[in-house]
Amino acid sequence: ARGGLDQARYPWGDELTPRGRWRCNIWQGDFPTVNTAEDGHVGTAPVDAYRPNAYGLHNVVGNVWEWVADRFTASRPATPAVDPRGPETGGRRVMRGGSYLCHDSYCNRYRVAARTANTPDSSSGNCGFRCAADA
Repeated sequence: ARGGLDQARYPWGDELTPRGRWRCNIWQGDFPTVNTAEDGHVGTAPVDAYRPNAYGLHNVVGNVWEWVADRFTASRPATPAVDPRGPETGGRRVMRGGSYLCHDSYCNRYRVAARTANTPDSSSGNCGFRCAADA
């Protein structure tokens, strides 16, 4: 997700809006009453609405929460550095990246390192997934 930027807060660097430009689809304005939609999007944005990261991936943060295969644990036990999977059992799965409903006043989860959890049977308009395959 970092696009090759080690220790960066966001996939494009450490500034949320470099040069005043939005790089992800999150709540802009006063949450939850006024979304100014400075980037032109009130709900979900088209996949190519923002510049990709250095690996060519679009919308790595913001837009919709991204379901991942990992099971969730709050304790984050020691795991392999490459492709950690979380615990072998558990009812909740990891979601990453935040959504268009995230704002730093309450949901600072559109950072690269952030994650949350939900049950696999839940759904909403701000949750989705990324189709991917080994190249």
